[in-house]
Amino acid sequence: MLIDGFGRKHTYLRLSLTERCNLRCQYCMPAEGVDLTPSPKLLTHNEILRLANLFVTYGVDKIRLTGGEPTVRKDIHDICSDLSSLKGLKTLAITTNGITLAKKLPMLKQCGITNLNISLDTLVPSKFEFMTRRKGHHKVIESINAAIDVGYNPVKVNCVVMRGFNDDEICDFVNLTVDKPINVRFIEFMPFDGNVWDVKKLIPYSEMLDTVAKKFPTLKRLCDHPTETAKNFQIDGHVGTVSFVTSMTEHFCAGCNRLRLLADGNLKVCLFGPSELKRSSSFRCW
Repeated sequence: MLIDGFGRKHTYLRLSLTERCNLRCQYCMPAEGVDLTPSPKLLTHNEILRLANLFVTYGVDKIRLTGGEPTVRKDIHDICSDLSSLKGLKTLAITTNGITLAKKLPMLKQCGITNLNISLDTLVPSKFEFMTRRKGHHKVIESINAAIDVGYNPVKVNCVVMRGFNDDEICDFVNLTVDKPINVRFIEFMPFDGNVWDVKKLIPYSEMLDTVAKKFPTLKRLCDHPTETAKNFQIDGHVGTVSFVTSMTEHFCAGCNRLRLLADGNLKVCLFGPSELKRSSSFRCW
């Protein structure tokens, strides 16, 4: 088992397949984008499989594919197929912006993707274009519906809530859970390099919860797993569920079981932490 100095068992690996993304979300990166690592320094297909196998050998049973945007990687189907065949791996998940997901989803499911998170911060197309600096709102909605159609339950929808932008849509997002197996996950606005974070835009969990509870008084807290990063709720009569990721106001570090392998092969033990375990350029591993 992978056990750190705090006694936490790390069984969950977030694996970045690429640094590239087909959106330019304002809370994620500057308008001009970011400097990308040269392709020869990124993990190859074989290196991804080799490292993933090592992690699974030492107790990791869940891998989540991230980016950038993981679906822009041309060999994603082959990677998924090979990862899903690793002995001991129970869950192969992906987090995506949904822009190209709908057409790739049947094959991704066939290749072993078991869990799905789709990012969507607004239900208004014009606001989507403003936030992402790109068009494509209808494609994300199409991907969410396609995921439901092929049997994903729940389909997790990640929504970063920002004051003055989409805080007026919180209850509209909750309404998505009425008759669909959707888990809406409201995420507190977090600082990242280049996203011009402003505490005035942060809406704390307590405020979001109060907004939902006033409109939906049958909101009830569910029992969360010790390693869960979200606080999960159910509303009477709703097929789906509602969750809150409280990264800023109520930390969940004590139960964190995640490791992060970046697309360049460096290892991070904390999303917020600046330190990385660098990959050796000569051995092409750590």
